Amino acid sequence: MEVTKNSADQISLEKAVELTHSYQENNPDLPKSYFIGTNKLNELLSQDGGIGVRIYPGLDKVTNKVNLVLVGVDQTGEDLTNGVIVDHLVICPPLCPKDSKLIK
Repeated sequence: MEVTKNSADQISLEKAVELTHSYQENNPDLPKSYFIGTNKLNELLSQDGGIGVRIYPGLDKVTNKVNLVLVGVDQTGEDLTNGVIVDHLVICPPLCPKDSKLIK
């Protein structure tokens, strides 16, 4: 697989439910989902030379809480570490969608 503007695959709702429910069953103490607002996502995507976003798992050593770190990626597949880097995504729980089939 290459790093391009088209990297990743679109999946069906059924496959998404299968994947998310399996993850949640096997990791009951970890977040079920993360939310990022469009303004922050657009800041990541609109960087010069950016073709996408890479997502790293992160762990706050003080709180021992898991979150994600998002960074733009350029056309050579390298992180845009001199640009916008985002963390502190909204975690579910406690802020979960009320009616999502992706939450078990």
